[in-house]
Amino acid sequence: MEHIRCLIIGSGPAGYTAAIYASRANLSPVLYEGIQPGGQLTITDAIENFPGHPEDISGPELMDLMRQQVEKFDVTIRQNICVRTDLSQRPYHFWFDDDSEVTADAVIIATGASAKFLGLDDEKKYMGQGVSACATCDGFFYRKRTVAVVGGGDTACGEALYLAGIAAKVYLIVRKPYLRATKIMQDRVMNNEKIEVLFETNTLGLYGENGVEGAHLVHRKGEADERKYDLPIDGFFLAIGHTPNSAIFKPWIETDETGFIVTKEGTPKTNLPGIFAAGDVADPTYRQAVVAAGSGCKAAMEAEKYLLTL
Repeated sequence: MEHIRCLIIGSGPAGYTAAIYASRANLSPVLYEGIQPGGQLTITDAIENFPGHPEDISGPELMDLMRQQVEKFDVTIRQNICVRTDLSQRPYHFWFDDDSEVTADAVIIATGASAKFLGLDDEKKYMGQGVSACATCDGFFYRKRTVAVVGGGDTACGEALYLAGIAAKVYLIVRKPYLRATKIMQDRVMNNEKIEVLFETNTLGLYGENGVEGAHLVHRKGEADERKYDLPIDGFFLAIGHTPNSAIFKPWIETDETGFIVTKEGTPKTNLPGIFAAGDVADPTYRQAVVAAGSGCKAAMEAEKYLLTL
């Protein structure tokens, strides 16, 4: 059984930044990259809002640069996936998909969150070519163009309003005959002249030669007056929520009702001593690379302070 002083589970901006800071603090961290090395940014086509990159940089390129920086330090990087945990006592116990087991004194959870998709094959086909799950990340590329947002909650309304400040036209595709968002968000959407809400509408697919050129839609699916039609658009934004990758840490780690890890206000500390959460797995609000990187820094600094007490 291998014992690790500082274990980091997950990569992406949070995991990689935590590894850099932990190594600089002589914690000899071991980082497991997990099922998607580099995190969600590896499916982002272009990034223009990460500091230090005045020219657009692709998500995969940015994450490769971060990984290269990690490799300069005393960090052991492994590609295995954590499949089971026992956090009932210290040192904490972890199992991986290659049948290996480790224990750890300090743990930084940076497993991220996964955007929810409709389950259409076209979503994968056009990912990074017109399909996005982050308006804040990719909205700028649709300046004065026509886009669609899928969803009816506060997140979808917020994305639609954000895009309305950039795009020429925004369609909000809502499966139900009403919006689930709070009243103030509903009012803002309904009163925005750039936004058109398509109630009782489902997406059947997407089309386009070199990227998204439109969506195949159906109005009142399964009803007597069902109508199928094509809607020309340049971008298709999913805003039906994110699923935090926190399942393997339950029932020991406190989470909110949707699974995001709860941290003590202003810190990466969880309800268990020596376990810290960084990045999107503990962030239902911002979900930005620069925020995740900052939280990874905080987690490593807190891990260093915790280890000094042992």
